[in-house]
Amino acid sequence: MTLCRDPARFAGLAPAWDALHGRCGAATPFQKHAWLYSWWLSYGVPGRLRLVLVHRDGELVGAAPLMLAFRPLPVLVPLGGAVTDYCDVLLDDACAEEAAAALARGLLRAARTAVLDLREVRPGGRAELLYDHWPGPRRRLADSVCLELPGLPVDDLVARMPANAARRMRRALRRLDRVGVEQRTVPEEEVPAAVATLLRLHVAQWRGRGITPEHLRPRFAEHLIRALTAMARDGAARLTEYRVDGRVMAANALLLSPDLVGGYLYGAHPELRAKADIAALLLRNDASCAAETGRSVLSLLRGTEPYKFGWRPETVTNLRLLLAHPALEPALLLHAAQQDARARLAGALRDRDPSPNAWWRRLNRRYARLAGAR
Repeated sequence: MTLCRDPARFAGLAPAWDALHGRCGAATPFQKHAWLYSWWLSYGVPGRLRLVLVHRDGELVGAAPLMLAFRPLPVLVPLGGAVTDYCDVLLDDACAEEAAAALARGLLRAARTAVLDLREVRPGGRAELLYDHWPGPRRRLADSVCLELPGLPVDDLVARMPANAARRMRRALRRLDRVGVEQRTVPEEEVPAAVATLLRLHVAQWRGRGITPEHLRPRFAEHLIRALTAMARDGAARLTEYRVDGRVMAANALLLSPDLVGGYLYGAHPELRAKADIAALLLRNDASCAAETGRSVLSLLRGTEPYKFGWRPETVTNLRLLLAHPALEPALLLHAAQQDARARLAGALRDRDPSPNAWWRRLNRRYARLAGAR
């Protein structure tokens, strides 16, 4: 086991890292080196990088991409932050148990002064195996809800819907053809410009409706352009543009791993939204990608927006795994209690006002007051 704190060494790990990613059947697109390293360049704090690496006969067989943070207790958190839907560790399937045990031993040494807080672990992720091998105190909490569909053509997905909803969706799909929407997959060399267009359309579509503030920041645009350009090169990302009369009126970005397609971000011009069902437009493309490439899961990623439920998705709750050195068990219990209290407060605010933007603003205001009172 080795501990890497050097960003330059992290950059040089790309070939070995992605080879390990390819040998880890549970890996999602968010564990690709291009995504994580790009995120570090945009969001990382100098001096806080913590990569725990496991090698066997010179080959990388385990990796935990982490960063030291203070909230307010010291914690080790996954690289990727709030803009990442799934976090996890990587373990070689050929020696997953041994690699998990070695990674647990290494992390136990690395976590002598900080609680390990692994958020947004997709059920079945390799962090669960790490959790099983952890020799110290640990806690398992619920995290964000994701919605998933099977990787089927759109006609098969429509057939799964209730009869009235299916008829409405078929009409919406036919209307796309009447509107004259043409789509194309963006070639690799055009990805940077296409991402910039996607973000412009994303801002236009949410104007006046409470856009996620981070999506307006230059660091997010820089991260997305950098990451998706590299990921498109090796087939881990696909950008699609939708044109009407030669104008790009919508765009979306898909992230791909061996068994999963995830719809990460989209943007649509208000003029197109007035003419066409954007959900039908995107799902037709995303389902086609999943079915044509043989991926079994089409993930709608985090969020429970009402339009998603019309497709009868499966609700999947991510995991939050808290791990600590035995000497830090009181800190783990305190951290777990704080997170549980915040989750309960969020639920209470949602019950009062289901509008996502309203309850999130209230949650942050109340949590800030609570933090100031401590």
